[in-house]
Amino acid sequence: MRERLSALIGLSLALGLASPLWAQSLGDVAKKEEERRKAIATPAKVYTNKDLTALPASATPPSESTPAAGTPATTPEAGAKDADKSADKSKDGKDAAAGGKDAPVKDQKYWSGRLKTLQDQLDRDSSFADALQVKINALTADFTARDDPAQRAVIERDRLKAVSDLDRLKKAIDDDKKALADLQEEARRAGVPPGWLR
Repeated sequence: MRERLSALIGLSLALGLASPLWAQSLGDVAKKEEERRKAIATPAKVYTNKDLTALPASATPPSESTPAAGTPATTPEAGAKDADKSADKSKDGKDAAAGGKDAPVKDQKYWSGRLKTLQDQLDRDSSFADALQVKINALTADFTARDDPAQRAVIERDRLKAVSDLDRLKKAIDDDKKALADLQEEARRAGVPPGWLR
């Protein structure tokens, strides 16, 4: 028993003395990093969106489910406008007249990608609207529990802002649903098999 106790004490002392040798202070690490950076002859290449758009079009085909580099993410309003524009093009027959050069190939990947993008936007907006409703409920409860007029004014301002954001989101959700319905109608007119829109 004594041997185990003395071995345990010896081991803990050895580890206790060795740990300061292993530890580095933040200042030491910063000095080493500064020295390392000074030792680098040429700085590393920083890639920007301009570098990404310089790729030739034949290198990789663009995916319809992700926006191209340098373009903003699709908003519900933009998605609805894009759906309306593509519906107008299909009505006028401009897609067929273009010879397929600028028009994307409308295969299963195209249709399912567009559907996924619109559905993801609707899900994001719905989740955010639910979170805002929870925030509004909490602010309303907090407002009624406060007696101080200054605190109540701040809470009421935050609650009104959340309510206006929720109203805006409800409109965006309606736009998302309309864009989905427009996509399904466009697919129906184009003769797309129902299984492609899943």
